[in-house]
Amino acid sequence: MSLIQFENVSKHYAGKTVVAVDNLNLGIEAGEFLTLLGPSGSGKTTSLMMLAGFERPSAGTIRFDGVPIETLPAHRRNMGVVFQSHALFPHLTVAENVAFPLKVRRLSRSETATRVTSALEKVRLAPFAERMPHQLSGGQQQRVALARALVFEPRLVLLDEPLSALDKKLREEMQLEIRRLHRELGVTMAFVTHDQSEAMVMSDRVAVFNHGRIEQIGPPQQLYDAPCNTFVAGFLGDNNKVEGKSGPDPVAPAGQMEIRLANGLTLRGRRAGHSTNGPSQVLCVRPECLKVALDAGQLETGNQIGARLVDIIQQGDHWRLVAALSDEDGGLRAENWTVKVNVGSVPAGLTVGQPVVLRFRPEDAWIF
Repeated sequence: MSLIQFENVSKHYAGKTVVAVDNLNLGIEAGEFLTLLGPSGSGKTTSLMMLAGFERPSAGTIRFDGVPIETLPAHRRNMGVVFQSHALFPHLTVAENVAFPLKVRRLSRSETATRVTSALEKVRLAPFAERMPHQLSGGQQQRVALARALVFEPRLVLLDEPLSALDKKLREEMQLEIRRLHRELGVTMAFVTHDQSEAMVMSDRVAVFNHGRIEQIGPPQQLYDAPCNTFVAGFLGDNNKVEGKSGPDPVAPAGQMEIRLANGLTLRGRRAGHSTNGPSQVLCVRPECLKVALDAGQLETGNQIGARLVDIIQQGDHWRLVAALSDEDGGLRAENWTVKVNVGSVPAGLTVGQPVVLRFRPEDAWIF
């Protein structure tokens, strides 16, 4: 049995008119790092708060090591919690902040001192033990909050968007720091974020939430390479899409299908698990899977689609090209497509406003 098990858990607000979590079934394995990923209002934070004991489910059961805990008070669940706001006591030193959970549990002074020193060493803040919170950087304050969540050696640590208030560099450093601690300590962690890059970097598994339900769960690379629907494809990484209808495909390789666009162009991609020959289909392809040329003769065989350059953006280690798909006959439903091109791979003479050809392999596209 999983360490944590959500069984048909729902959470309603304002009677039953607002459904925050809808019949959630989810297991968290001992020792894993599970990320709950989704947009605002998708139910990920509410799920974590129910697990922590700060919210009570409207229906269903939450089990910790097989024991129902949905009615157990938060302070008796023995879970470490790290919030976005750090929630440090401003009048206490770093060491005193970290020691607080141990004092609540009435550990001896010697045991408390030993554990505090050990926790601060784990987050590399031992030299800062006597400083006050306002004397620390944002990243250091978050390390203190993490040490406080770990100091009483909980079996489960819950992290509710703890890095969202940090700047990009600090956020990336803390991602690696939390990843290191998870690997060294082996403690089970459940992490809430809306940042897909955090989920990709840190997680053993990712649960993608939408409208109170899990759309897909699995290892991050699996979700990136094989999304189950357009929502997951668009939320976990950048994604280009275009709508069309199922096309005649008598010789398509196994697992592939065609889509016919409104302008008559036919493209081929991998068939998603639930794809059917319905009235409309959506083809999705990642920006890094596209190649760009000034004319079709410069590209290998494969899917090709005409476009016009809207913008060329330099982003350090790569270029981002923004292109509007050609729609000579009208009716083509697509957002602007983006192309990620390595430095040095941009065709010479490329300028905004000129026509180009985009190419991608059928095996790099999904049809939903």
